[in-house]
Amino acid sequence: MQRILVAGITGAGKTTMAQALSARLQLPFHEMDALVFTGPGWTVDSDFHQQVAKIAATPAWIFDSFGHPEVRDLLWTGADTVIWLDYPRAVVMPRVLRRSLRRTLLRERVFGGNVETLSSWFSGDHPAWSSWTEHAGRRAEIDRRTTDPRFAPLNVIHLRSPREATAWLRGRPHPTSG
Repeated sequence: MQRILVAGITGAGKTTMAQALSARLQLPFHEMDALVFTGPGWTVDSDFHQQVAKIAATPAWIFDSFGHPEVRDLLWTGADTVIWLDYPRAVVMPRVLRRSLRRTLLRERVFGGNVETLSSWFSGDHPAWSSWTEHAGRRAEIDRRTTDPRFAPLNVIHLRSPREATAWLRGRPHPTSG
């Protein structure tokens, strides 16, 4: 495990898992949304693809993403492992709602200094809406990719609950122990 994608729907805990793996395995972690959104108004970095390609060309990395469309195949081709956080809506929706509510009420700055606003909750690309509407489609796409010969050989670790993920992470060896 040297080039790892932590995949799943919004609210599954991809960033948390990726950061924990990064610390445990001593591999560099890259937060996808921080690479994409680099300025106010959710400005997308014009060099996003080049930045991700440069990182993907290195021997070791962890991304907390299924992959934005413009870099998805690049990451899936370069990965050796996919950690799939495949949680039901009943798990992810309370998580994403709590996170977005906290961010909105506390005006927490996220990627590129942006904030979630009350009006953004009514947008189709708000995390709560996207998590709800994309759940089945994202699940089907990740499932398809995990068996696609284009991405073989790919080690897939399919975790179906937070409890299963925690147990798996606790069982991961430290880099010095093999």
